[in-house]
Amino acid sequence: MDATSAPHLIPPEMPQYGEEKHVFELMQTMLEQLLVYQPEDPISFLIKHLQRDNDNVPKIVILGPPASGKTTIAMWLCKHLSSNLLTSDNLIERKSSSVAEEARKHYQKSKGWILDGIPETREQALVIQTLGIAPRHVIVLSAPDTVLIERNLGKRIDPQTREIYHTTFDWPPELEVQNRLIEPEGISELETAQKLLVYHRNIIRILPSYPKILKTINADQPCVDVFYQALTFVQSGHRSNAPFTPRVLLLGPMGSGKRLQAGLLAQKYGLVNVCCGQLLKEAVADKSKIGELIWSFLEKKVTVPDSIIMKMLAERLDRQDCVQKGWVLHGVPRDLDQAQKLDSLGYIPNR
Repeated sequence: MDATSAPHLIPPEMPQYGEEKHVFELMQTMLEQLLVYQPEDPISFLIKHLQRDNDNVPKIVILGPPASGKTTIAMWLCKHLSSNLLTSDNLIERKSSSVAEEARKHYQKSKGWILDGIPETREQALVIQTLGIAPRHVIVLSAPDTVLIERNLGKRIDPQTREIYHTTFDWPPELEVQNRLIEPEGISELETAQKLLVYHRNIIRILPSYPKILKTINADQPCVDVFYQALTFVQSGHRSNAPFTPRVLLLGPMGSGKRLQAGLLAQKYGLVNVCCGQLLKEAVADKSKIGELIWSFLEKKVTVPDSIIMKMLAERLDRQDCVQKGWVLHGVPRDLDQAQKLDSLGYIPNR
């Protein structure tokens, strides 16, 4: 664009296309990748990035105190989401020159990744960010210290398979496995209390690194409940920072105040207030062909066919003011058929 020709006349359809195709988020992600990796050949790098098509794969961090169930939840999420599990064993040594490469390899995989218990300190959080490891969802498990200490005392480990069991919550049914279970080191009440003290000291410095993408889940409940809360969270999308043209749909029963709220929204945000009932009245008052057709149904006290309503509605929503400013719609759809027709015509609300 020529800066001297400002203001630029951008077609009103352009923002809508960008919103539908997530162009803003795509450009933002590509720019982030360039800043993180700083490739010598940016064009080839971006082509490979687009071919990987992994911008929307799971990128999850699970944090929590000892015995909160981080590993169990992480493993369940891995199986459900088919993601890669990264643990402290392969990423915690920050000074190793291979860590950056290892992290980047996992980051670039198309399946996504889940970090279990990492970062443990503020310093690790900063290093992970400099490596370009940016999570989309951060889960923090929380439970009273007394519960966590009691849980930790019941831990047992299978020396052959390294599977972790619990005397109360997850005892293996096989007698052979029961007989070979051993008590892991560092789970005494005093040792667990010391670990909890360190965790509480560090976690308050870690959480500010992940604003707006963090959810705390109570771990003092059945593990299945914790898992489904975590799964619901990681499958949810965050609100985009991209500019958008508002297309607001108000639904509610008669007398709920749709007309009033639509007027207030239109006034505050400069939207076009589109009321289906008002459109019918205006069409009849204009005595146009479609108005006369509508009047023939109203005069007989017969419901106006959906085909006529949708045609009239499409003409209004296609006008330049609606396309450019956005709209707030109420009075339609009244049933599933109207909703599906509205959707098929491309008038899809984003609020």
